[in-house]
Order: sequence, then C-alpha cells, then structure tokens
Amino acid sequence: QVQLVESGGGLVQPGGSLRLSCSAAGITFRLYDMAWYRQAPGKQRELVADITTGGSTNYADSVKGRFTISRDNAKNTVYLQMNSLKPEDTAVYYCHAARLRIYDYWGQGTQVTVSS
Repeated sequence: QVQLVESGGGLVQPGGSLRLSCSAAGITFRLYDMAWYRQAPGKQRELVADITTGGSTNYADSVKGRFTISRDNAKNTVYLQMNSLKPEDTAVYYCHAARLRIYDYWGQGTQVTVSS
C-alpha cells in the first residue's frame, strides 16, 4: 500500500520559516518525480514546486527565491523549505508522487497558516 505522509505544517508569523517533510512508503521512491502542491480555501490546487528523479527542480513564480524543494532518496523523503512566508502562502500543502504518467499518488495534506 502506497502512503505519502506529510508533516511540518503549522502556524507561523509573516516572515517566518517552516520545513515540510513528506515520507513515502510502498513505492520505489528514487524512481518517482516528487512535487508539492497547495490549495487555499476557495481556490484550485496549484503546483508549488517539483523535483525530478535526477534532481532538477521547478518552482511557481510566487515562491521562487523563498522556497526550496529537495529530496533524500535514502530516507524516501521530500522536503519543502519555506522562508519569508507571507499570509498568501496559507493553504493545505500536499505531497505528490508520479512516475511514467501512470502512477500517481497524493498525501493527505498538512495545513500551513501564516498569520500574525
């Protein structure tokens, strides 16, 4: 059974930092492209950042220079380091794993709230 388990969300003040983690089980992690998405209330889910099996990364314009995605294949974990957080970063953040456009898995999400 495939499981993607996110952790690290919470309440943070504007300008603060959080690091999200997503631990994968039930897949050969190194073979999967990984990504973080987010969904704010009343809005569509959007891509935040992704990282390929080879380590190439891609970011939404809104988070470039503030967020960093990374992966540790030995730990089956993908991370999202979020710095200089803004209230508009408030959302549920989801981990996503994909391979060959056939295999496609989601985590349950973790809430990030940026507020003073």
